[in-house]
Amino acid sequence: MLVWTPRGKALVLGIFAVVVAVVFVAPIATVIAAALAGSWTGPLPSDLGFTNMGNALSGEQAASLSVSLQTAVLAGAISLVLGTWAALASRESPTWLRRLTDAVFHLPVAVPSVAVGLGVLIAFNERPVLLGGTKWIVILAHAVLVLAYTFSAVSAALDRLDPAYRQAAQSLGADPVRVLCRITLPLLLPALGAAAGLAVALSMGELGATIMVYPATWKTLPVSIFAQTDRGEVFDAAAGTTVLVVVTLVVLVVLGRIRGRAALR
Repeated sequence: MLVWTPRGKALVLGIFAVVVAVVFVAPIATVIAAALAGSWTGPLPSDLGFTNMGNALSGEQAASLSVSLQTAVLAGAISLVLGTWAALASRESPTWLRRLTDAVFHLPVAVPSVAVGLGVLIAFNERPVLLGGTKWIVILAHAVLVLAYTFSAVSAALDRLDPAYRQAAQSLGADPVRVLCRITLPLLLPALGAAAGLAVALSMGELGATIMVYPATWKTLPVSIFAQTDRGEVFDAAAGTTVLVVVTLVVLVVLGRIRGRAALR
């Protein structure tokens, strides 16, 4: 916007294209090339094929993908319910309590995910709430990590919501539950869809906290990819990463279509 000459604009766009290519396109293209490679001893991969991709979609890797999807959906649903409830409750609270709620719900973002995983492991590894060694401790850790984002998305949408709708419904005799179910939540559907998509995407790629708490029977795909990389199985790890990216994008597209239909209503 601050460049006026055609040559200057072309130079800025060229620099921007180079930065995008180096920072974003090149790493993803390299991963995809490695996923299709049988060997890579020169500047370019060789023996291209879909053997690695087949391995990523079968056996232990397929099971890990299923675990990641289940974890992301459950953690996203939990965080969406809790985040929406907290955002609605804090909106009607005093200013000091609203600020306190905002700080508490954003705390997981301010600390490393490994710290969150360790905290969850210590807190829920003893009775009366013993979750260690079960899938629920992984789901709980993911829900804690993505809760801040769902809370923020819903809170921002509530701040933009015109209070006239709620006031009109109340003036016509609607009780608070009816106002919530028939007015507020329908108007929040686009924001809820966006929050759900973000929560699922973040959960699908989460590794730091997961590696602290996961049991052997509930291994997510990022953990399997990390283990393969650690063993030197780079091509299989690249194939698993490609599958993870594609599946995450598909989930986001589906949620985006649902959000778009909700917005049209």
